[in-house]
Amino acid sequence: MKHLILFLIIISFGCSSNENLSPIVKNRAIDSLLINHKVNKTPKNWEFKDVILDTLPGISLYRAYDSILNNKEGKPVIVALIDMTVEINHQGLKNNIWENSDEKVNGLDDDDNGYVDDINGWNFIGNNKGQNNEFVNYEYTRIIKKFNSKFKKSNYIFKSKLDSLEYQIYQKALKKLNSRLKFAKEDLEYINMVSNSKNDAEKLIANYINTSYTLENLDSLKKVYPNNNKLQSAILRKSNFIKYGYSNEYVNRYRLKAKERIDKLLNLDYNDRIIQKDNPENLNDYGYGSYKFNQNTTFLDHGTLMAGIISKVGFKNEIKIMPLTISAYGDEHDKDIALAIRYAVDNGAKVINMSFAKEFSLHLDWVLEAIEYANTNNVLIVSAAANDKYNLDLNENSKFPNDHNNFNDIEVSNNFLNVGSSSYKFKNYLKSSFSNYGIKEVDVFAPGEKIYTTFPNNNFDVAYGGTSSASALISGVAALLYAYYPNISVSQVKEIIMHTGLEFDVMVKTPTKKDKKKMTSFNKLSKSGKIVNIYNAIVSAEKKYIFKK
Repeated sequence: MKHLILFLIIISFGCSSNENLSPIVKNRAIDSLLINHKVNKTPKNWEFKDVILDTLPGISLYRAYDSILNNKEGKPVIVALIDMTVEINHQGLKNNIWENSDEKVNGLDDDDNGYVDDINGWNFIGNNKGQNNEFVNYEYTRIIKKFNSKFKKSNYIFKSKLDSLEYQIYQKALKKLNSRLKFAKEDLEYINMVSNSKNDAEKLIANYINTSYTLENLDSLKKVYPNNNKLQSAILRKSNFIKYGYSNEYVNRYRLKAKERIDKLLNLDYNDRIIQKDNPENLNDYGYGSYKFNQNTTFLDHGTLMAGIISKVGFKNEIKIMPLTISAYGDEHDKDIALAIRYAVDNGAKVINMSFAKEFSLHLDWVLEAIEYANTNNVLIVSAAANDKYNLDLNENSKFPNDHNNFNDIEVSNNFLNVGSSSYKFKNYLKSSFSNYGIKEVDVFAPGEKIYTTFPNNNFDVAYGGTSSASALISGVAALLYAYYPNISVSQVKEIIMHTGLEFDVMVKTPTKKDKKKMTSFNKLSKSGKIVNIYNAIVSAEKKYIFKK
């Protein structure tokens, strides 16, 4: 909508003890009072509030600490954050960053884990020279590069079921590439047009007023020259650029992304492993990357945002973040995903957060083996369902990583949670409008809108909505369960999270291409039908899974 408005403008104008624990809040329909409850201004940290006490569908974290955890001490739990780079010295994160006590920065692999000088984690997309990948291929670009020589022959003879499957994926990738290339070219043209229009307007206004001005200044200038049509047009355009946040920084960044999408993300000739110098087709070729993290956290900010969401769930500093950088603009390599999962498991993480998703998976078997490895070692993996508004149960809407292969939907393990995003609103909007869903593919929902967290350059702000935030929140919840019940199994953690949430049977909007007005009951959008609730989870853990320490 933002783009459309500007485009039209430009065109037009050129409890205290265990014995006294309150019972679990039962799953039930929300009464009319809550349905009609309106939130005029979203309270800060709404996601920690309680639906009964605060009439906000949060995870009841405040209630859990106030009534159960206030007199308890939890053990530190490591959450591996597989994501973009993290600002590890951020004032809101530095006390929560994992430290590898067995490693020193001396050019040696002191702990003999295959990674040299990894004192805080590992950067899989950089090197020790300080070079970092910021733009990489889409996965479908890689698929086409790999299979072009095999399938571009019109007389290719299929030799197996795998051959046929690979061909189907190849064809789907080709279709996606062509579609995305068309969009990319249009997007670059669009931002160039916006930039030119912005520059022209600023040049004209500069003849009447200095370069530092506000909307009020522009409004005054507009009144002084009511009959100067060119100036009136320039003022209107510049006013809208200011109003909608089209600063020079925004425009330049937009143009960079648009250009690099063509030059790198969609370019079949671009090699996105030059910096690492590894063989992306060889899983045993590991140890590449660096202990140094990319300093460009302003541009690649997602990891910093997610780190803040996860760590702040632990009010008593119970959560330590292990940064594992694999993400840039483009798609993550399955090799990096698999090795990052194994690194996390081998170095003590109990929870792995993966707030990313992609449409294709070149080496799904590597990822599935890593997920099974984590399951064997009692480690939970939390993944974001993504933000396409899709029903993931439909085959054409597959998202990766997931916990089953391309041939069937049988899960390979019981340690994987796929998370959708819920809102602070009730009627019609409890499912975030952007969130994917699916009674088979999505396990549970969690708050994912307007979450206050850490931003780059020691800043704090409200994060944009996304299933990423919901996934990060559940990773924090899982970490608390491990912190206070350290002998709990990964399958028990998953069971508690899914089965103790709050069930809402309100109707929410789930529009499709065929039915724009389609509505679905919220409790039919995931396997559990619930929004995670940490208070209920802890009550359940206290009753079922108390172990001698």
